[in-house]
Amino acid sequence: MMRAVRSERLTHEGTMRSRPTKEDVLWMGAGAVILAALLLVVWHFRRDEDPARLLASKASRVDLVAGMEVALSRAAEAEKSAVLAITDQDSKAFADQARAATAEVDRKRQELGKLLDTGGTGRERDLLAQFSRAFDDLRRIDDEVLALAVKNTNLKAYALLFGPAAEALAATGGALERVAARAGGAEARQVMLHAFGAEVAIQRVQILLSPHIAEESDAKMDQMEEAMRKDEDQVRRGLHALAAVPALKGSGDLAAATSGFARYEEIKARILALSRENTNVRSLSLSLDRKRKATLVCAEALSALEQAVLDEPIPGVTYGRPASPR
Repeated sequence: MMRAVRSERLTHEGTMRSRPTKEDVLWMGAGAVILAALLLVVWHFRRDEDPARLLASKASRVDLVAGMEVALSRAAEAEKSAVLAITDQDSKAFADQARAATAEVDRKRQELGKLLDTGGTGRERDLLAQFSRAFDDLRRIDDEVLALAVKNTNLKAYALLFGPAAEALAATGGALERVAARAGGAEARQVMLHAFGAEVAIQRVQILLSPHIAEESDAKMDQMEEAMRKDEDQVRRGLHALAAVPALKGSGDLAAATSGFARYEEIKARILALSRENTNVRSLSLSLDRKRKATLVCAEALSALEQAVLDEPIPGVTYGRPASPR
């Protein structure tokens, strides 16, 4: 009987020890949570490494970079057209096209930045930052070029030179020739010298205006204007000497020559003001120098970024270049 009681007691104790304690239950729960977390991490990384999803992400980034390259090229072409256009209307239309294309580059740049914040490589992000710095510099130059291009001050100066100024010059010269042709008596030689001297001097002014409009250097413009002032002084002296000739008192031709020269001087002042602004010359110089170099830097940065995206490996996939032969 003692053996039976002892056996029953041992069985009861074994049963008690086989039941999980509260501590065992807590440890088991914690283990289940950790296991679930590990499974989630593994699933997350396996999902991220899905070749189809990675390939789609890469394709989106490549498309954005390619779109930026195309828009950048369109902006450059439109900017050059704005600089070379011969009317304000055309210059403004091309300038608007250039600004729209530049805005498209910026929009795609921001979209690509968002994609690289959640994907891509550190090198890709660095290259995008490099492009962004170059692009900011390009936009500052572009704003300056386009603001100048739409003014067309040099073209307007040429229009005045070969239009109203040429007409005033012809009217003045014709009047002086008539004064000289009608001179007679002892004063004829003196009248002819003053009349033809004044006509030649005003012609020299007209000749100097064309290179002045095309000139980029302010110092050279100063030299030309000084030469013009000397010739204009000669014209004034000639007109004053003619007015002192008794036989020319009340001459309609002399009055026409005097008023024609006054008109010419007024037009010439407008030409010089437009020439000094020099917007066409300056915009062309910027376009061919700083703008061209800044565009090249941006294009090279985009090319490097595109290649970096293409070089990003995808397990089991080759993209953008043939697989290496075995």
